[in-house]
Amino acid sequence: MIDAYEDPGTPDSRGGWAYLAWLVRCQPWRALAGAVLASVWMVLMAVAPYLLSKAVDDGLEPGDTAALAGWTAALCAVGAFNAWVSIMRHRTMTRVRMDAYFRTTKVVIGHTLRLGAALPRQAGAAEVVTIGVSDVHTIAGALTVIGPGVGSVVVYVFVAGLLLSVSPLLAAVVLLGMPVVAVLVGPLMSRLQGTETEYRERQGVLTARIGDLAGGLRVLNGLGGKELFAASFDRDSQRLRAQGYRVGAVTSWMQALGVGLPTLFLAVVTWLAARLAAQGDMTVGELVSVYGYVAVLIGPVAFLVDMGYQLSRGVVAARRVVRLLRLEPAPDTDPTGTRVADAPVEPSVLHDPVSGVRVAPGRLTALVGARHAEVTAVVDRLGRYGPTDATWGGVRLDAVPLDQVRERILVADNEADLFAGSLREVVGGRREPSPADVGPAVRAAAADDIVQGLPEGLESPVTAQGRSLSGGQRQRVRLVRALLADPGTLLAVEPTSALDAHTEAAVAQRLRAARTGRTTVVTTTSPLLLAQADTVHYLVDGKVTATGHHHDLLEREPGYRSLVARDTDDTDDTDPGGDKGTDSDTDTDTNTGAGAGTGAEEVVR
Repeated sequence: MIDAYEDPGTPDSRGGWAYLAWLVRCQPWRALAGAVLASVWMVLMAVAPYLLSKAVDDGLEPGDTAALAGWTAALCAVGAFNAWVSIMRHRTMTRVRMDAYFRTTKVVIGHTLRLGAALPRQAGAAEVVTIGVSDVHTIAGALTVIGPGVGSVVVYVFVAGLLLSVSPLLAAVVLLGMPVVAVLVGPLMSRLQGTETEYRERQGVLTARIGDLAGGLRVLNGLGGKELFAASFDRDSQRLRAQGYRVGAVTSWMQALGVGLPTLFLAVVTWLAARLAAQGDMTVGELVSVYGYVAVLIGPVAFLVDMGYQLSRGVVAARRVVRLLRLEPAPDTDPTGTRVADAPVEPSVLHDPVSGVRVAPGRLTALVGARHAEVTAVVDRLGRYGPTDATWGGVRLDAVPLDQVRERILVADNEADLFAGSLREVVGGRREPSPADVGPAVRAAAADDIVQGLPEGLESPVTAQGRSLSGGQRQRVRLVRALLADPGTLLAVEPTSALDAHTEAAVAQRLRAARTGRTTVVTTTSPLLLAQADTVHYLVDGKVTATGHHHDLLEREPGYRSLVARDTDDTDDTDPGGDKGTDSDTDTDTNTGAGAGTGAEEVVR
């Protein structure tokens, strides 16, 4: 079985069937052993009726005790040996399935890591969760075709050969049974793939809704939208349930045929064998053996039907995995396919020609716009989270190796993920920060009260996405993490949108001091933060309309003034946009206002 640290290999992403075949090729000897053991196991089950018929014809009917004892002993020996073979078959097939499970899991996790920040733009979190929770199990279960599937075909041919020595008519009936099964089950397999695919899609949508509900319940309560969301969720649940019924209808027919068809064969063959025995064309022992052969075939035929069912579901799941594997990470080269240059050695100007934003090195620059999406699109381009024509020191940003960009340019989204762990681990990212580094970062983000309010300080546990914290606390924790990363260029998206005015003023002053000499860009409409900026770019329709200091823009740009201040007579102390929380520790998740919905992702180095 694949080791936890072993390379899972390069998957075949040409399609669902190709991916399943790749999983088999990754463990050829184990797959072959599973097929051989399953074949021997089923063949020996078919041998038992033959030995029983010999015991009846050679020992019981003529009264030969020695022959009866010999055949009985052989029957016991075969049974005991077959029990051992069954154990080994089960162990081998368990290893085959577990290898496929862990290999697929490693492939999916590895590819999502390679996609990085490109993943949320190409696939929803619900789809990834569904693959990790459900599809990997389905794919692993589909590999039962290796053991019982192959064994069922082998024993079917073997039993037909045994019946041929007894009666060609019975052998013909048994051999014709397989095409009948294929004709009846084949259309159901195609229909199952279609209904299963639609079910998986609806399941992914509902999973996304559950994630939204878990993350935004407090906001929904505050806005009075809980009933509306509940009604939408109920409608989606009803659709999923209806689709589940359709999948269940097809599945029930397949399973019914898996049990009913072998039973029908048993009845037909037994009736024919009884007539042959009554006519004297078959001995009593042969009649017993025929009944045993057909009874043994019930299992293999059911396995074959179940194999079709599992393969249909497995192909649907494998196609979802393949679809994820076909997603491409952000390219590490420019559009011409070549790398032009390394990152500038010294702090250099970042320039976005689409918007006209120019970020001077070592200064605090603010981006202001009425449409949040337009401002964050500039940050995406400057942080290289998508196609970009931005330049860095005169060099195209998409021509610089991506690892160098991520090392020196950090996009800090105000809704970036927070993983579960101690507060120290959460703010440390992939590093373990020293106490000498944590203290100044915590103070700069005005997060002292968070640390002091937790029972164990920095060692206190924090739940996933920081749900044990308020909206303002989560925002400051994210800012602490960004400051501890200490990037050469920090692009912060709405870093204070969920804070009260007092806390925001402290963060604005301390952020400037903490980032002295480093390049910092913030998107905001807060006059408290804008007053600290060296340069403010005012954007309209995604283009720079005016550039200057905050106070200068207030005087000469009416649009800017109306955007950042409620009252033009008191611009510095007002609450811009009215989207602040009332208290940094007790606010609800107010960052769903101006700071929500950004496409930028935080990458902490």
